[in-house]
Amino acid sequence: MPADHTHASSGCFDTAAQDAVYRAIFTRRDVRSHFLPDPLDDEVLARLLMAAHHAPSVGFMQPWNFIVIRDLQRRQKVRDLFLAARQQELPHIAEERQALYRKLKLEGICESPLNLVVTCDRSRSQNSPLGRWHNPEMDLYSTVCAVQNFWLAARAEGVGVGWVSIIDREALKQVLAIPEHVVPVAYLCVGRVSEFALRPDLERHGWGNRLPLAELVMSEIFGGDGESGLKETVTGLCAGRTAA
Repeated sequence: MPADHTHASSGCFDTAAQDAVYRAIFTRRDVRSHFLPDPLDDEVLARLLMAAHHAPSVGFMQPWNFIVIRDLQRRQKVRDLFLAARQQELPHIAEERQALYRKLKLEGICESPLNLVVTCDRSRSQNSPLGRWHNPEMDLYSTVCAVQNFWLAARAEGVGVGWVSIIDREALKQVLAIPEHVVPVAYLCVGRVSEFALRPDLERHGWGNRLPLAELVMSEIFGGDGESGLKETVTGLCAGRTAA
């Protein structure tokens, strides 16, 4: 496990540890290709799962489970679900973008050494409505936090992760024998990779660009003007990252 890089007096990380956290955030990628066939060591996978299990969860409900899928035949069945779902999605893509959509590599289900499904057990906190009485979807949001923890820890370990969202959820539940009350939140392709792209694949291929952060910052109310100093600082930081 990582060494303790906190300052005892303030609780903040030292500069090296801060840099490492931000590096993991900024260089995290949704990996669809470049997977290596090497099996992922159980000790590494255990660390990643422990990071996921330490995600914040509303009401401390911890609604997640983790299905590890190594069997190639099972993964091929899931890939068939992906291919079917992709064909269903295609007509809903703008006509002028369909040719690009067809070219995009959007999964690494069979290429990665293992797949991981992060689920949300919606019955786990049924006796404790803390934090869910007015917002019952918070168990799903908490599970997404576990996915993000797993992803950032994986990046720090040099492990690639790709989230496959183009899958019919009910069909996936049948293939994986997932009970009715459990929701598959994330289907992840996981493994060592030959490289991490400098920019997200969809940005590199011209599907979209990162939105200017300063334009997304509002003051006091939705759409509220203000925070000019903060916006200038944000713009400067973003420009520095682009230049680097």
